[in-house]
Amino acid sequence: MKKITKPILTQALIAGFFSSVTIGILTLLTYKTTLGLFLTASFGSSMVLLFGYPESPFAQPKNVFFGHLITALVGVLFVNFIPLPIYINISLAVGIGIFLMIIFDVTHPPAGGNPIIVIIASTSYEYLINPIIFGSLIIILLAIFINSLILKKNYPLK
Repeated sequence: MKKITKPILTQALIAGFFSSVTIGILTLLTYKTTLGLFLTASFGSSMVLLFGYPESPFAQPKNVFFGHLITALVGVLFVNFIPLPIYINISLAVGIGIFLMIIFDVTHPPAGGNPIIVIIASTSYEYLINPIIFGSLIIILLAIFINSLILKKNYPLK
């Protein structure tokens, strides 16, 4: 176990608090408005990077947005056009999603789970709009606001 120092404790508290705030906003939009779905499980993993390690290249806005979009799109394409057993579709879609994130230099590790979510739930193209596009934009805007204006961090990296 890592020795808990004051800087680590501060980092953990900040990450936990602002992750809760961000997911709380997405949850309120999802359950207390008629605007649609703003949550996907992979956004929880995104919080680790956006608020725990915002200096990571994987936490940068283009990686968050396009990583989620590409991998969710791969999942939707598999649901709609690849008539293979689910255990083959999931494994191929995850591999192709990761391949494309790396090729396009938009790797965001939490997005690697999107094809699994999309295929298991048999989501439609609408899933790309809500929660993927709108949800990603909201978490990116909150991450920029919180990290750069409140926490005074160099985010996004220039």
